[in-house]
Amino acid sequence: MPTFGLLGPLMVHDGIQERPLGAGKVRVLLAALLLHRNRTMSKDGLKEALWGPNPPATADASLANHVARLRRQLASLGDDARRLAAEPPGYRLHVGDGEFDVDVFEAHVSAVRRAYLQQDWDTAARRSADAMALWRGQPLADIPDFADAEPQARLVQQLVETRLQVLEWGFDAALALGRHHELVPQLTALASEHPLREAFHRQLMLALHRSNRQAEALQVYVRLRRSLVEELGVEPSAAVRATHQDVLADEGTAVVPTPASAAVSQPERRPLRQLPADVGYFTGRDREIATLTTLLRPGADAGRQPLGHCPRPVVVSGMGGIGKTALAVHVAHRLHEDFPDGQLYADLRGFSPGRERSPRDLLARFLSDLGVRAESLPDDTDDCAALFRTVMAERRMLLVLDNARDAAQVTPLLPGSGSCAVVVTSRHTLADLPDATLMPLTPLDADAQEMLLAALCGGRRVLEEPAAAADILAVCGGLPLALRVVGGRLASRPAWPLALLARQLSSGSGRLRELSVGGLDVHATFAMSYVAMRDSEKPQEQAAARAFRLLGLWPEHELTPHSAAALLGLPVREAARLLDLLADVHLVQCPTPDRYAFHDLLGEYAAERAAAEEAPRERANASLRLLSWYVAAVEKASRVTVGETQPPPPLDEQPDEPVPDFGDAQQALRWYVRELPAIRQAIGRAGSLGRSDVAWRLAVGLFGYADTYWWTGEWDTCLQAALAIAVEGDDTVGQAWLYRRLAVAHGMAYRNDECLENLQISLDLFERAGDITAQASILGNMAALHTQAGRAEEALAYALRSQELYRRTDSPGSEALLLGRIADALQLAGDFSGAAEQHRRRIPLLRSQARPTALATGLTNYGSVLQNLGLRDEAFAALDEAMAIRRQLGDHGGEADCLAATARAHHHFGEWEAARRCWHACLDLARTHTLPQRVQESLDGIAALERACTTGASRWKVHVQHPL
Repeated sequence: MPTFGLLGPLMVHDGIQERPLGAGKVRVLLAALLLHRNRTMSKDGLKEALWGPNPPATADASLANHVARLRRQLASLGDDARRLAAEPPGYRLHVGDGEFDVDVFEAHVSAVRRAYLQQDWDTAARRSADAMALWRGQPLADIPDFADAEPQARLVQQLVETRLQVLEWGFDAALALGRHHELVPQLTALASEHPLREAFHRQLMLALHRSNRQAEALQVYVRLRRSLVEELGVEPSAAVRATHQDVLADEGTAVVPTPASAAVSQPERRPLRQLPADVGYFTGRDREIATLTTLLRPGADAGRQPLGHCPRPVVVSGMGGIGKTALAVHVAHRLHEDFPDGQLYADLRGFSPGRERSPRDLLARFLSDLGVRAESLPDDTDDCAALFRTVMAERRMLLVLDNARDAAQVTPLLPGSGSCAVVVTSRHTLADLPDATLMPLTPLDADAQEMLLAALCGGRRVLEEPAAAADILAVCGGLPLALRVVGGRLASRPAWPLALLARQLSSGSGRLRELSVGGLDVHATFAMSYVAMRDSEKPQEQAAARAFRLLGLWPEHELTPHSAAALLGLPVREAARLLDLLADVHLVQCPTPDRYAFHDLLGEYAAERAAAEEAPRERANASLRLLSWYVAAVEKASRVTVGETQPPPPLDEQPDEPVPDFGDAQQALRWYVRELPAIRQAIGRAGSLGRSDVAWRLAVGLFGYADTYWWTGEWDTCLQAALAIAVEGDDTVGQAWLYRRLAVAHGMAYRNDECLENLQISLDLFERAGDITAQASILGNMAALHTQAGRAEEALAYALRSQELYRRTDSPGSEALLLGRIADALQLAGDFSGAAEQHRRRIPLLRSQARPTALATGLTNYGSVLQNLGLRDEAFAALDEAMAIRRQLGDHGGEADCLAATARAHHHFGEWEAARRCWHACLDLARTHTLPQRVQESLDGIAALERACTTGASRWKVHVQHPL
């Protein structure tokens, strides 16, 4: 009796009795480890098995607890701790030979298959019965959620289908041995359970006929034919029809039809074993191995496929060096017993030095290997392909077609029918290959990278220098070829510390040249993909090669078809087509729809090609096109989010291609957050091109981002960088705008002195330029500053001066802004009724302008005014709406503001516990996001609350508590 069982409910047997397994999570844990038996399964993989793709925050601790419980339950087997061992980056379950029912079952299946092909009916019947004795029901029946998830679901389906195939083989063997009487009950049940499975019906017809039950045998045929015609619109197969004719003729001596695979398989024919050696230290890719194995392994009808069946090729694609060939060869070696006639292998040289191999040459080689004499080969490629399909129809073989250029090179090499399987590797996705299953590879995950590096250079070295190992892995970017290069270099230099190689790889931009050892060369591997496109005779591929080079001017950041169109100087549709072509050949990645990015190493290669093959003027023009597009995009995003009363003057160069169409402020904010790293780099790039006019507009255009996310400090950094560029370029217009926005940034962060200083510098510059609108806006900023500093009289005076200047300009958007400035000053002066009136006029304007951040700020201030007027319910209604907006935007600084205002309101109304909850929530948020002003305000508020709670009976005053 095997120790572990999955062929039915999960089972553990100690040799005497079945042992209990306990809770569901422990059962799932054991099942996952059994499916990865004798291999390390990462903690991330185990967490996904237990909780799906989104494990809880406590998953690490829970996993450790479940492992401990499983170890205690496995202790009944009398094993030591090595049975379930912790091995970085996860755990390994040791399972010995004969201990797992799936392994034993598959061994029986292989034996049945061999005996069946050789028509050794005694052995086939006996081993079939042995295999069926292990079957206790639907695999993993007691943990259905786990069993229904991928890749387990494919394994379960494969096991179910394999069981049915073994039953068919066993019944054929029993019929050949004359045991027809004992088969009738079981075949009757199976034919009823599988009404469309022709083999069971054919076998039942034979068993009944040989038992002198001819009428019942004919009824079986009638029922089968009716089901096939009504449900599928097809007639029974030739084998079933032949058996029907035997029954009608009452030929009681009818023999079992010779198995199709036995008829064509000639045991004396020597199988071909052309696979390259399996790679040493194959690491990771557990999910891909399971998927590819399932796709290639013969299904339930292996050896009995109906005429015309065509195997579906599996295309393993990915960038150069991603490990396509290693995976295909590794899985092919694992499947050698499933293909008794062997494996054919060929390097198609689609991406190699020299010319790719033609389909005619490959067909000639294959046919020669299969025993066809050279003088018998047709000259025409199509005729050769037809002959190849004829020869392969008699065999069960696995074809490994490595390094294919395109679908046209592969299609003639595909078998047309029979029991063969085909795996193709290519740097193209080969989406146009007929009926192909596509399997793109991505870089290795962190656990697999570390395991591979440790296997190549020694686990102790990795453990002793974890920081250097992490730096090396970061440079390699999950690319197996790069990891094998650095692993080989370290293995050949055992005295080298990892830190030495890490420094060599990180110095300058020449790391690609460092990633070379012996015949392994990352740079040369990338060059094969690029040069094949650049030197192609197809104009489309030549255009894609140019696009690849120009994208190398912006390698660190994702691009969309719109931004790429600006960079390439092409219409959006043409840019999108080239991006898709580059993605199809895995020269760029497409992590999300309509967003494209380089793998780090490919980005460096593209930048190298741009520097070597594009003229300096073209590089500068392309960069400027992209920067101008970003200027237009940030200006539009700022208009949508804050609706500035005076946007900056437009740039002279306007992009030819459209910028994003922001439906609302939230969409614009999401774009800001996603593009911020690119905008930050664009400012520096503009400076290097001597374009301060571009740099300062990019920084100023981030106003819409900072209005919500000022607390991150990102805007300050960008403004300071742009100011340095403007000062160096003596750009006084840029300086005026930058000082103006720097003042706003300081004011948002409560740096009042710095705010006033920058406002005054900006005001002086705009007065010299005679810009009345800018002066009005700056005076309004000064009003806000004096309000923040607690100077009501000065605040109101500046607000009224700002209003006077605005009346001299055409600035319709200024009304809401001015109403807010006046309301804040009146509130500070203690005129709460006047402030409330200003807010009531202002808030509808903000709603109509669809400015969520300004609306949230206005509602917060309005709530505070209503609090001072004693209007409790109205105050909390305004504060609640403001809080909902802040949280929806992910505005942590604004959320802290709103929490503080809500805490003060609760305190004002004597609701101590609610106030305390708000202050502590504000304190936690402020500490998490480094908001020192709010930290101190929260501490002061908590202290004031404690003092209030200790004064007299008011400590226990009962109020309706307002929830957070």
